[in-house]
Amino acid sequence: MSWDGDDYQRRFDDLAASGVGVHGEVDFVMAWAPRSVLDAGCGSGRAARELARRGVDVVGADVDESMVATARRLSPELTWVVTDLRDLDLGRVFDVVLMAGNVPLFTPTGTQPALVAGCARHVDVSGALVAGFQLGRGYSLDAYDEDCATAGLELAERWATWDREPFTPTSDYAVSVHRSRST
Repeated sequence: MSWDGDDYQRRFDDLAASGVGVHGEVDFVMAWAPRSVLDAGCGSGRAARELARRGVDVVGADVDESMVATARRLSPELTWVVTDLRDLDLGRVFDVVLMAGNVPLFTPTGTQPALVAGCARHVDVSGALVAGFQLGRGYSLDAYDEDCATAGLELAERWATWDREPFTPTSDYAVSVHRSRST
């Protein structure tokens, strides 16, 4: 799938201009007061820029060159990496690794275990992998939880929205927080 980073960013800019809150993921993550965040699947960098504005050391990574080009143009002072998250190796860990915006659903079918492993190896031992994605689109929560377990993480909490609405069996979206089994 190919994206147009500027067009994608414009949609969020238009939403924000109309008064829609577009930083729910950032508000969610900031509850832990992280010092560092990896925005995995950063797209045009919306969440990463807001995290940096709030004082967090942030790195954005995405496989799509157009998205990262937009992110770099809007915030050249931040670190942006064009990479497949399955192969991600930044040589460091983060307090939070954030996969917002359906990242596991944009990964080719069958490669989600490698995606989760690529992200999980960047989670500090006391940190968290936080992911939000639509349900019923080919990648189940059971599969995601299993992929996290294989990567050494266990479910700590799950919500139906970034605003922490309770998750129920009828929820169509899930925000999952996985932590190291050693904590």
